[in-house]
Amino acid sequence: MFVSDANGREILLRMVKGIQENKQYLGEVDGLIGDGDHGMNMNKGFTMYAEQLGEGSTSFSEGLFDLGSVLLGKIGGSMGPIYGTLFIGMSEKAEGIDKIDLPVFIEMLKFGMSELYDIVDARPGDKTLVDTLFPALQSLKVSKIEGKVFSAALEEMKAAAKTGMESTENLVAKYGRSARLGERSRGVLDAGAVSCCIILQEMADGMLSVMEEDRIYGS
Repeated sequence: MFVSDANGREILLRMVKGIQENKQYLGEVDGLIGDGDHGMNMNKGFTMYAEQLGEGSTSFSEGLFDLGSVLLGKIGGSMGPIYGTLFIGMSEKAEGIDKIDLPVFIEMLKFGMSELYDIVDARPGDKTLVDTLFPALQSLKVSKIEGKVFSAALEEMKAAAKTGMESTENLVAKYGRSARLGERSRGVLDAGAVSCCIILQEMADGMLSVMEEDRIYGS
């Protein structure tokens, strides 16, 4: 099973819609221990990308690069550079590849995360979006080892991302504005982990909606 890189529009617009529909919720979560602008900033960036795309088509890899570029250069706060770096890294690993299957998608997410690790010190357990991203990637790796088909691997990834996001509720923030609260940051979800979960789940659903099966023709 694979996703044709050319069918990027559906995937990217699913991601945009997910952020737009959760703008208020992300702001509310962020407002509990942060400055409350996460939903507004994310919505601004994703909406700008959608307007830039317009009625045009895009490949998945090109769309990730363009979305990442908008987030990196046009929205405030720390999340623009963080998501921009992640998406651009993912796009670079898919460049020149027509069919995105499970091994390719793992490499995309793995490289995007390695690029992210170059600019942030946060690691799993620090109450950031890494707590969503890391288990999602690990889930994909396990699915590959277990020989699961791509569609099943994406469903497992969605569940792992949700579990990772939920784990941040019991963690103490070590980075960002919420870190100043110390133990008082415990008991609240991390807004970045929430937006990352939304993005990964919408990305997966978009990929599932355009997924194709390899056809083996007999002689």
